[in-house]
Amino acid sequence: MAVFKIEGGHHLSGEVIPQGAKNEALQILCAVLLTDQEIIIHNIPDIRDVNKLIVILENLGVKVNKLAKGSYSFRSDNLNLAYLESEQFKQEGSGLRGSIMIVGALLGRFGKGYIPRPGGDKIGRRRLDTHFEGFIKLGADFRYNKEERFYGVEAPNGLTGTSMLLEEASVTGTANIIMAAVLAKGETSIYNAACEPYIQQLCKMLIAMGAKIQGVGSNLITIEGITKLGGCTHTVLPDMIEIGSWIGLAAMTQSEITIKNVSWENLGLIPTTFRKLGITLEKRGDDIYVPPHTNGYEVQSFIDGSIMNISDAPWPGFTPDLLSIVLVVATQAKGSVLIHQKMFESRLFFVDKLIDMGAKIILCDPHRATIIGHDFKSTLKATTMTSPDIRAGISLLIAALSAKGTSTIHNIEQIDRGYENIDERLRALGAKITRID
Repeated sequence: MAVFKIEGGHHLSGEVIPQGAKNEALQILCAVLLTDQEIIIHNIPDIRDVNKLIVILENLGVKVNKLAKGSYSFRSDNLNLAYLESEQFKQEGSGLRGSIMIVGALLGRFGKGYIPRPGGDKIGRRRLDTHFEGFIKLGADFRYNKEERFYGVEAPNGLTGTSMLLEEASVTGTANIIMAAVLAKGETSIYNAACEPYIQQLCKMLIAMGAKIQGVGSNLITIEGITKLGGCTHTVLPDMIEIGSWIGLAAMTQSEITIKNVSWENLGLIPTTFRKLGITLEKRGDDIYVPPHTNGYEVQSFIDGSIMNISDAPWPGFTPDLLSIVLVVATQAKGSVLIHQKMFESRLFFVDKLIDMGAKIILCDPHRATIIGHDFKSTLKATTMTSPDIRAGISLLIAALSAKGTSTIHNIEQIDRGYENIDERLRALGAKITRID
């Protein structure tokens, strides 16, 4: 198990180029299973979760060729579906939550799909009901092996389009159902569909492959099923979660950083939310410039003077993946803020590590925390900690970079799951960080 040693208290400066979007890449990679034609994808991030999925695709029989850094070709013309019921797949698939999305593509194209209960972040319950209820409505039979924790859906006579109202606007659930429906007979309408940029990108890719999809970007998606999809070339968006992480890092370490080519039109409320904390962001073309906050940053209040409340919500609301970053950045703000994490009941449990570092945080319940900012009047203290999940891990890393002294972070494999070469990129900005294997 590798660890990071971080000497905090240094101001950073320079430019960063955000990696490709992790959450989009996981969907797009599963979609290559929908056709026997070549798919070329650019801007794929070199991170653990994505690399694990590529290995699963290769073991399934997908021909994968690396064309250049971040660019790959995929061809799924001779798949080994027996791999889906192997012990090897049960082990590999259970370690990656994103692997759930191969089910929709395989079900749509081959009439069957299997998956072990997937792993991922330990941030609370993450139900799969939306995925499988959607498949059942399309005509698939569902089975679950409780002893082996193994899910399966089968539709030997193919899927039939239908109208469905999703119980929750699940991003991966919506993606899975869309991939199944594009090859179903007739028309499918999905209401309360997730409409994140990741879903929009998936739909654009499928349309380039020949799919007939309407309502892209809305919560009502209509699909006219076709019999066969072709190849295409697709480019993954920059990762908006990583972009938000760089914004938080710059403010907390009072650093001057330019984030390049961020795709502003796909950032939603991210810039607005950081500005609520008093953080200055400048739009320079398609870049974000964060000046050094040498005088700190002050939390805004609502127009009636009440305490600022930042919470997550389905798109176009603020993404839950950035609440951990907002929370840690608020520890050095001037003023107080209530963070309300609505979706996952365990995501705030890393705050005890920040409290150990000297942060003033009241954990009200599993979903809410009140932060009283230091206004840089006192710094956080270096400590030893363990990364419980991807976003908490990067938040602790930001805290360590701003702290006085040398901190140690264990279980950094969690950070590597979502952030590409983060230590090298931080060192390029002047950070004192060492990876110890």
